[in-house]
Amino acid sequence: MSVPLGPILVVEDVPHVRELLEVTLRFKGYPVVSACDGLEALEFIARERPALIVADILMPRMDGFAMAHEIRKNPQTRSIPIIFVSATYVTPEDKKFALSFGGVRFIEKPIDTEDFLLTVAEVLTSDSPNVPAPMNERDFYQGYRERLEQKLRHKNTQISRTERLLATLPDEQKPAFETLLKQALADRDEIQKELDQLYKILDELKGLS
Repeated sequence: MSVPLGPILVVEDVPHVRELLEVTLRFKGYPVVSACDGLEALEFIARERPALIVADILMPRMDGFAMAHEIRKNPQTRSIPIIFVSATYVTPEDKKFALSFGGVRFIEKPIDTEDFLLTVAEVLTSDSPNVPAPMNERDFYQGYRERLEQKLRHKNTQISRTERLLATLPDEQKPAFETLLKQALADRDEIQKELDQLYKILDELKGLS
């Protein structure tokens, strides 16, 4: 299938998920390029304009929200449609925020490949994919902070429940839940890192006002 405006850019930090998206798209004949995070994606976009961006949200260095905000601020890249794919940001408030400033569609993980391909085809063939206007800096970072704080509260609750459960489980059942706990702790650290960066940015914006 030809995409006259350029390749599809997949932005995903988890290798097996990135590979799944790439293989799925290439199987249908789409030209595909990939990036591991938002910064790498912006570097590619500076060299070549993609027809569509498919991006995870929670990623190291620069996540999908921050990447989309940068793309929308730039008049030369503002009209590139973005499909967000996430297993973390899936509440109605998350989706509303994602679609309010950067995304034209939102797909939850685990990915249904048929639904994913249908969504991609709809966006690529749409004359007007309803790309949202850029959001001002303060509104974007305040909204983003609220989403991350909600995620951190949820993750801390999940960690506490898992720790309490581990204390009651027989030894043969513990390894599976210890793996879940390890992943949850890593997710919490990543969210906290993003929040710390956001607090600095908001303080700087406050100082400029």
